[in-house]
Amino acid sequence: MAGGATPFTFDQVIPGLSSIAKDHSLGIHGGTHVSNAILISAIIFIIIFLGTRRLKHTEEGAVPDSTFTFKNFCELLIEGILKIMEDSLGHHARKFLYLIGSAAIFILFSNLSGLVPGFNPPTDNINTTAACALTVFILYNYHGLKEHGLAYLKHFAGPFWWLAPLMIPIEIIGHLARPLSLSLRLFGNIMGDHLVTAIFFALVPLLVPVPIMVLGLFVCFVQTFVFCLLSMAYISGAVEHGEH
Repeated sequence: MAGGATPFTFDQVIPGLSSIAKDHSLGIHGGTHVSNAILISAIIFIIIFLGTRRLKHTEEGAVPDSTFTFKNFCELLIEGILKIMEDSLGHHARKFLYLIGSAAIFILFSNLSGLVPGFNPPTDNINTTAACALTVFILYNYHGLKEHGLAYLKHFAGPFWWLAPLMIPIEIIGHLARPLSLSLRLFGNIMGDHLVTAIFFALVPLLVPVPIMVLGLFVCFVQTFVFCLLSMAYISGAVEHGEH
């Protein structure tokens, strides 16, 4: 950005969010990643509210609409996420829908917001992606301990006791690298895509950026899928009851 100027975003004119966006104690460009994350979360909440408001303990809410409606879109979105989860987690899928479903919707909408003028994608900031990755890291280890008790620690010792001195440091390093990998991959790809799109808009604002935006749309979906797929793999490894 020329001269260090900050581009306009909607959070700068919304009371409450504007003060967060201008808080330079949260980073060189202020707390825009925080305010935009709050804004995206609020939009997601509104979408969920609109999509589920007819489900209030009525038989009508359980009957699918005859035409494609916003409610049907929300149902298809959740059913699609659940289907992918069932392929990876089996009977554990519904148990972890709260985690993977929330991550998928938040990350996807955050990624897509970068293609809309006036929004700054929260996921092009390492703080946001690190928070998502650490949430997954803490919860899959928590559920691993809850599922297996202290026997979960056998995951770190390897298949034979005499390999434990070698395997334990390797496993610890491998597990600690997981949130680093999740956060850096998502951050790097979304930041790069957002930066390239902004450069093309600055150079040639008409027509030329369209193919870049189409590619950016593909990147948004792929990076959401990769984050969630790896998260499901970590959860599956933590809660499975196979022999180690």
